[in-house]
Amino acid sequence: MNKQILTYVLALLALGAYSVIAQSPGCQLLGTAVMPSFSQEGQINLGGVFSLHEKPGYSQNLFTVKPKTKDCQGLDFRQFLLAQTMIFAIEEINNRTDILPGVTLGYKIYDTCASVTFSVQSAMALMNGYEEMLTDTSCSRPAAVKAIIGESGSTNTIAIAASVGLFQIPVISHFATCACLSDRKEYPTFFRTIPSDYYQSRALAQLVKHFGWTWVGAVRSDNDYGNNGMATFVEAAKQEGICIEFSVKFHRTEPEKLLKVVDIIKRGTAKVVVAFVDILEMNSLLEQLTVQNITGLQLIGTEAWITGTNLATPSSYRILGGSIGFAVTGTKINGLKDDVKDFWEAAFQCSVTKETSSNYKTPCTGSESLTELKNQYTDESEIRITNNVYKAVYAVAYSLHSQLECMPQKGCAKNLQTEPWQVLDALKKVNFTLRTGERVFFDGNGDPAAKYEVVNWQLGPNGAVEFKAVGYYDATLPPGQQFVMSPVDMAWAGGQKQKPTSVCSESCPSGTRKAVRRGKPVCCYDCVPCAEGEISNKTDSNDCIPCDLEYWSNEKRDRCVLKTVEFLSFEEVMGIVLVIFSLFGTCLTVLVAVVFLAHKNTPIVRANNSELSFLLLFSLTLCFLCSLTFIGRPSQWSCMLRHTAFGVTFVLCISCVLGKTIVVLMAFRATLPGSNVMKWFGPPQQRLTVLAFTLIQVLICVLWLTFSPPFPNKNMKYYKDKVILECDVGSAVGFWAVLGYIGLLSLMCFVLAFLARKLPDNFNEAKFIAFSMLIFCAVWITFIPAYVSSPGKLTVAVEIFAILASSFGLLFCIFVPKCYIVLLKPELNSRKHVMGKMPKKSL
Repeated sequence: MNKQILTYVLALLALGAYSVIAQSPGCQLLGTAVMPSFSQEGQINLGGVFSLHEKPGYSQNLFTVKPKTKDCQGLDFRQFLLAQTMIFAIEEINNRTDILPGVTLGYKIYDTCASVTFSVQSAMALMNGYEEMLTDTSCSRPAAVKAIIGESGSTNTIAIAASVGLFQIPVISHFATCACLSDRKEYPTFFRTIPSDYYQSRALAQLVKHFGWTWVGAVRSDNDYGNNGMATFVEAAKQEGICIEFSVKFHRTEPEKLLKVVDIIKRGTAKVVVAFVDILEMNSLLEQLTVQNITGLQLIGTEAWITGTNLATPSSYRILGGSIGFAVTGTKINGLKDDVKDFWEAAFQCSVTKETSSNYKTPCTGSESLTELKNQYTDESEIRITNNVYKAVYAVAYSLHSQLECMPQKGCAKNLQTEPWQVLDALKKVNFTLRTGERVFFDGNGDPAAKYEVVNWQLGPNGAVEFKAVGYYDATLPPGQQFVMSPVDMAWAGGQKQKPTSVCSESCPSGTRKAVRRGKPVCCYDCVPCAEGEISNKTDSNDCIPCDLEYWSNEKRDRCVLKTVEFLSFEEVMGIVLVIFSLFGTCLTVLVAVVFLAHKNTPIVRANNSELSFLLLFSLTLCFLCSLTFIGRPSQWSCMLRHTAFGVTFVLCISCVLGKTIVVLMAFRATLPGSNVMKWFGPPQQRLTVLAFTLIQVLICVLWLTFSPPFPNKNMKYYKDKVILECDVGSAVGFWAVLGYIGLLSLMCFVLAFLARKLPDNFNEAKFIAFSMLIFCAVWITFIPAYVSSPGKLTVAVEIFAILASSFGLLFCIFVPKCYIVLLKPELNSRKHVMGKMPKKSL
């Protein structure tokens, strides 16, 4: 609101130049009127504001004398061409009968000398006019022009748009690209025929990202154009993952700051520099880069200078060669000419007249030719900007045509005394197509469709600098399709054939992640290998991805592979060794059974309860064989079979040993006078005892399998990179109940055998049973901690070892001594020796 009040006051001060003097019959202008550089009266007049000169003079107002008229220096060929384009377009419209038939357009074109002060002054003049005296005593009249074309710079255009906005005068700029001008609340009457920097800044970020440059420098003009455009670029670059090493600004009127900027560029490590500067600042920057011989920088330019012909010289190509940037699209305008004295003198460095006020002393000969002149005025590449002026003039013409309800060949229906606000309303709806086929319209913010060409500075066949189109950007296309590079050869900075690199840190390969260095931008990082079990399958990954549960990272950490499946198999060495020992034990047990069967009627076999002995040998055979069920890939049936078969066979084995121990004890008591105990422990009772003990274990196993049976499980706790296939016991109570029952029977058997160790028999079997039970208990006592602590397949191996060790212990302690006597000492296999008395001795 304060800004609007300030603008309003500014406008009133300008209007106050026409003050009512009581003694005067009309309104008289205070001060000297500001005259236009070019003008031609028409029925409807349009205003034009261009920086025909590069800068104002350096005269300083001391406020002691009347200020001098403006003094400008350095004719700007490009701006002069723009002014001539406006004149040419107006004359072309006046000669047409299909647009504004019978209506003559005039123009008033002012030179601002690239000064904001002169821009506001020109805007006031276009609103008020420049007559010395008004006969209208009310001092109120329509604005001198219905619309204003200009200005070229964003800062100057902002000053003009803010000044005339309250008076509803439309301003159509051909070169003001600041995104701030799209604010309809601040600048309600502003339009432009060049895209907003809102799009260009984001397109620049996409361009930098396309070439893989993540570490860039940034230079900008210290004005609205540079500051707003660079702010948008920095924001877009951050979204694209691009880091800015330095962001500096300068103005062409600040040579000391420019030197500091160049020094920062020289000391920087970024090989790519985004130059968001206008062409005048670019001239100054190029001059300093040339003086300090700073080459090899890949410059990224904006539409303000990337096609500037005055920059594209063979000497500057050493600095700017290979530059890439966005240029507005353009179309050649046929018939564009000029014949202006100032231009002729500046172009040919000669004086047309003999006046001493001329800046050039050498008189023109008259043989100078524009066809041989090469500058921004004659260069057809400058048609990109002139086309925008051409479109702006036609936009106003079509708006007037619509507002006046004109018909081709017939004239206009409404009075020509139209108001600027009416033109403003018509401009919002304008939509037409030029003869070149280009469509012109404005969106709700007064902006046209954003379309750019990507141009690259290259040397042509004749050694001249060419602006070669290598791609395009069209904001009207869907996301992802807006920016396209053409498959053409590129020229790079320093004459390189390969695309330069500009990164703070080299790309992190697959298998690593980026770790940002403390205190540095995100583009400066170290490459850290992914941890085990994590991968990164692309370059420059910010994080490593953990593999799924059954997968693990490979050695390069760039791919998840299935974890190694581990189980005790028949193919590996440990499995083969255990199978050999199992089969060896089985064969040895069968061999002992064959020996016993062959000598079943001998005293030593008959004296040791041959029926329980054969049953014990059978159970030992099953014990050896049940160890094979622990080898191989676990399945539902194998898990249930291995534990139940082991539990039942070992109980059957221990039950037989326990029965033999009881028989020994009962047999001794039967030899005592009056003892009749053997009738209570004969063969039927022995069978019943073995069956009873075994059925108890069978019942435990049935309950275990019913409620919570063992099942195959994929254990991933012990090893991160392996999957252990094992049999989960299901119910821990059932598992330990099976083992506990076996341990209980073993303990009972050991105690009874120990008590019978000193019985007075020559061949006391209780001694060997005691030894076997001692080995059995020792094995299984050590098995428990080893079973609990052993990981993976070693758990199964420990269990198989315990089964085989205890089985071999029983076989060797109980049957080997008897086989030794039967086979090697047959003289001891007699009733007399078996029943003989032995001297007392302890175990």
